[in-house]
Amino acid sequence: MSEVHIVAYDAAHSPHIRRIREAVFINEQGVASELEFDGLDDNAVQVLVGEPGQYVGTGRMLDDGHIGRIAILPEARGQGLGAKVVQALVAEANRLGYPGVYLSAQTHALAFYFKLGFSLLGDEFMEAGIPHQSMVLKLDSATGENPTLVQKPARRQ
Repeated sequence: MSEVHIVAYDAAHSPHIRRIREAVFINEQGVASELEFDGLDDNAVQVLVGEPGQYVGTGRMLDDGHIGRIAILPEARGQGLGAKVVQALVAEANRLGYPGVYLSAQTHALAFYFKLGFSLLGDEFMEAGIPHQSMVLKLDSATGENPTLVQKPARRQ
């Protein structure tokens, strides 16, 4: 059973996070290393999914509620692990009292995020040579009600 772990981007966990993101974003999708590793990881909420030492997925949330870098290794896809990563980050945002979260979804993954309650915001755009779409999710941290649409903060470039 793969467990979701909220972790720090530290010496114990950063090699696992980097390995997964390099495999998915750099090797599989052709994203440039300098775009993938943007210097924002140290202060982000990080998630690893799998067993300690055998992690197969990751994701992060920046301090402005931007969820991103959701990556599951190819051999572990189709098991609902990506949803677990996003749900863990949303739960952490709720715990921290964020009014909402947002993300830049690769357009091929829109249905995945719709199932998790995210809504579209704005027009499609290109990022790292890949079509993306902004999506948002309003959180009701005070009542724990189901999330709905929220206005997205300015997108990071």
